[in-house]
Amino acid sequence: MVKIRSKRGKKILALLLVGLCMVIFARWQNNSIVITKSDCRSVKIPPEFNGCVIAHISDLHNKEFGKNQKILLSKLKSTSPDLIVITGDLIDRRRFDLSIAMSFIEGAVQIAPVYYVSGNHEAWSNKYPLIKSSLLRAGVQVLDDSMVELSRGKSSINLLGLKDPAFLSSNYIDGTDLSQFLECLQQWSANEGFQILLSHRPELFDLYAENHMDLIFSGHAHGGQVRLPLLGGLVAPDQGFFPRYTSGCYKQNGSAMFVSRGLGNSIFPVRVFNRPEIVVVTLKSPGKNG
Repeated sequence: MVKIRSKRGKKILALLLVGLCMVIFARWQNNSIVITKSDCRSVKIPPEFNGCVIAHISDLHNKEFGKNQKILLSKLKSTSPDLIVITGDLIDRRRFDLSIAMSFIEGAVQIAPVYYVSGNHEAWSNKYPLIKSSLLRAGVQVLDDSMVELSRGKSSINLLGLKDPAFLSSNYIDGTDLSQFLECLQQWSANEGFQILLSHRPELFDLYAENHMDLIFSGHAHGGQVRLPLLGGLVAPDQGFFPRYTSGCYKQNGSAMFVSRGLGNSIFPVRVFNRPEIVVVTLKSPGKNG
């Protein structure tokens, strides 16, 4: 009887240790931010923009990283960005709390100029006018189907932003209305010079490449939520199982798209082999080593 109880006790202890390890791993995966650094080289990048550092934030979903986002802001500041781009889903429509997002924004604008485009959660929150006005008051440049010209010396590049197509639908079941999306891309496709596009949706990469966008920043896929060795992300919205665009850089016809794994979660609360991410891209001109 003593031996039986001893064996049972060992099994219970082992299960408790396994459970504890899983909890620790899950907390680490959900809260430990990784910074991913890359270069973007193009003959279209003016020499004056060589070494320009762009920090990319996406899919915060009301996630908190320390009091007043202290941990996230410290990580962001350590990248010494020249500009910060945000590609949507700062908030989560199911648990809307704009104050959490604005804690991050108010710190980010003290680090570098901030440029923003919306995601599907802003669209479906039915609170976008409040979100947009709050961002504008904080000093964020909101790119709703619009373009700004970034200048250095006598040279400039174009920074473009697409409002999420979810503003033209009420949910995923309705499908995606790309009419306004395509109209903007086709209008911009004839622009001269280096073009950087901010768009929440990575699954539309073919459209970005067809319309001559040089550098694209996107999110939405959450890294596939669960990342499997050799296979990559497991599932992503609008891409289904084993999605094509979840993390890293994708190239096509001279276009390069960087997809952020994002920072927070929405429906599924746990990340696996998929830590929260800040993407940092440095522009490189031909013949320049930075």
